[in-house]
Amino acid sequence: MNQPNLVRWIISLLLCGACVLPLSAQDADGQKKASAVKSDDKKPSDRDMMAMMMEMAKPNENHQRMQKLVGTWSYTTKWWMSPDAPPNESAGTTVTKSVMDGRYLLSDHTGKMQMPGPDGKPMDMEFKGMAIEGYDNAKKKYVASWIDNMGTGIMNLEGTYDRAAKTLTYLADYEPMPGMKTKIKEVMTWVDNDHHRLEFFEDRGGKEVRTMQIEYSRKS
Repeated sequence: MNQPNLVRWIISLLLCGACVLPLSAQDADGQKKASAVKSDDKKPSDRDMMAMMMEMAKPNENHQRMQKLVGTWSYTTKWWMSPDAPPNESAGTTVTKSVMDGRYLLSDHTGKMQMPGPDGKPMDMEFKGMAIEGYDNAKKKYVASWIDNMGTGIMNLEGTYDRAAKTLTYLADYEPMPGMKTKIKEVMTWVDNDHHRLEFFEDRGGKEVRTMQIEYSRKS
C-alpha cells in the first residue's frame, strides 16, 4: 500500500471508530467546518479530513462541566423495592478520576447494602460499581456505561443537560433478567461544588416510579 493510500486508510479508520462530531451545539465554528465538508460535492482532501478530525476530537464545555465531579465523595442511598414501602438505606464512597485528557470520567463506587438473603431475611452485602462517563460530540449527548457486582450486564445511557435547572438527565433501556427489559431515567442535579444528587426512575406499567435517590457530599 503506497503512502497516500495508507494515510487515507488510517484517517478513514479513525473517523469510523474513534472520532467525534463538532463539539456541542454551542461550537459554531466546528459546525461550520463540518457543514462545509458535507456541502462540497468533491471528496475532501487528506489535509481537510485530518483538520476536521483534530477539531472534532477536542474536549469542550460539556466535558469541562463533568470535571466538577472529580474527587472523593461520601454518599447515602435510599432505595425502594415498592413505591408504597419505606426506603432501604445504605452508604458508601465514590472516587471519580478524570481520564483521557478530560474527555471521560472514571468512577469507582463501594459500600454496604442490605439485600434479602436465601431465607428472605435482610443481610449486609458489599456493593461495588464502576462507571465511565463523557460527552459524545458525534451524538451531541452525554453518555455513560455502568457495571456492578449485582449483575453481569452493562447498562448504557445517553443524556442531555438542562442549563437552567442544572440537571443532567440520562435515559436507558436495561434488561437485568430475561424478559424484564426496563426503561430507566437517571437525573443528576448539581446542588453546589460539594454536593450533587442522583435520582433513578423506572417505567412500571407506563407509570414512572422513583426507585433510588443518592446524595453525594465531597470528602476531597
